[in-house]
Amino acid sequence: MFIIDAHLDLSMNALEWNRDLTRPVAELRAREKRMTDKPDRGKGTVSLPELRRGGIGLVVATQIGRYVAPDNPLPGWHSPAQAWAQTQGQLAWYREMEKAGEMVMIQDLVTLETHLARWQTADADTSALPVGYILSLEGADSIVHVDYLRHAYVNGLRALGPAHYGPGRYANGTDSTGHLGAAGKDLLREMERLGIILDATHLCDDAFWDAMELFNGPVWASHNNCRALVDHNRQFSDDMIRTLIAKGAVIGGALDAWMMVPGWVRGVSTPEEMHCDLQKVADHMDHICQIAGNALHVGIGTDLDGAFGKEQCPYDLDTIADLTRMEGLLQDRGYSREDITNVLHGNWVRFLRKAWG
Repeated sequence: MFIIDAHLDLSMNALEWNRDLTRPVAELRAREKRMTDKPDRGKGTVSLPELRRGGIGLVVATQIGRYVAPDNPLPGWHSPAQAWAQTQGQLAWYREMEKAGEMVMIQDLVTLETHLARWQTADADTSALPVGYILSLEGADSIVHVDYLRHAYVNGLRALGPAHYGPGRYANGTDSTGHLGAAGKDLLREMERLGIILDATHLCDDAFWDAMELFNGPVWASHNNCRALVDHNRQFSDDMIRTLIAKGAVIGGALDAWMMVPGWVRGVSTPEEMHCDLQKVADHMDHICQIAGNALHVGIGTDLDGAFGKEQCPYDLDTIADLTRMEGLLQDRGYSREDITNVLHGNWVRFLRKAWG
C-alpha cells in the first residue's frame, strides 16, 4: 500500500552525516562501519531506494538549522545568518535530487494529484519513480527576519515547526518553557497569510497553547506521540490531542524509541531489552484514535535517522521499507481496510487537499 512519511531529515543526513541517499542502506552502513564520530554510524535505516521498496512515495522532508546563544549548550549555529545558510545548502541538495530524477517537490494541489496518480497506478514500476517531498522547516531559528519567510515560501516551503529542542528565537521547544513573544506571533501571522502549515511538533506547552489560540491556518503534528503512554514534555497530553483533533490536525506516529516506551535511557537501553517494536507506535496511534473516536487523525511521521539509527528504533524494523508491516499490525488490531488506508496515507492526503484546495 502507498505510504506517506510526514517527517524525514533527508538533507541533514546527506550534508551533515555525509550519506549518499541514492545508494542502498546496506552500502551506507558498510561505508560507515569504522566511523565513530556519531553514535548511529553504520546503523542508518533510510535511503531513497528503501523508500521506493517500501512504497513510501511521498515524504515531508526537512530543512533544519538551529541558532544557539552563547549560554546554550545544545549543538547549533552561532548566528541566524549561519543557520539560514545551512538550510539553503540543504535546499540545494533537494534541488540536485530533483535534477537527478530521484525526488520531486510537491508544493500545491496540482503537483500532489499528479504525483499520487503516478504512484498509485496499478502497473506503476515504483522502483523507477521519484520520491515526492513536501518541504518543511524544523525550528524557525534560521528565519533571520520574518520577511525571509516569503522567500522561503517562493522556494517551496510549505510547513514549519517554530520550535525544536530548547529555547528558540521564535518559540521555545522540547525541554524548555515560555510563551510566544512578539516575534513568534508575527511569524505565525505571516505563516497564516502565506498558507504555510503549522507543525505543532516540539512546541513547549506554553507555546503550544498560545499557537492554538492565535493560528487559524492548517495545523498538523508531523512526528509526535502520547504523553499518557510516555510521560515527557516532548509528547502531547490528551488535552493537546483533543485540541489538535478539533482543528482537523493529523498526528504522525514517531519511531524514536525513547518516545515509544517509558524508561528509555539514551545510550544505554536497547530496543530488544525494552521490548520496543512497531506494536508500540501502534499503541500510540490507537490511543489517539480512542480519543478521536475514529482513525481520521493519525498517520506516520517516523523521524527515522533523525540523529539516531537502529540502536534507537523498533527492533523489528531493519530499514524504513519495513513500514509495510504496519498494515498487518493494524489489521490484527481490528482496524478496517478503510481505516488502515487512512493511517498509511489517506489522512495526510485529505489534509493536504483541504489545506491547498
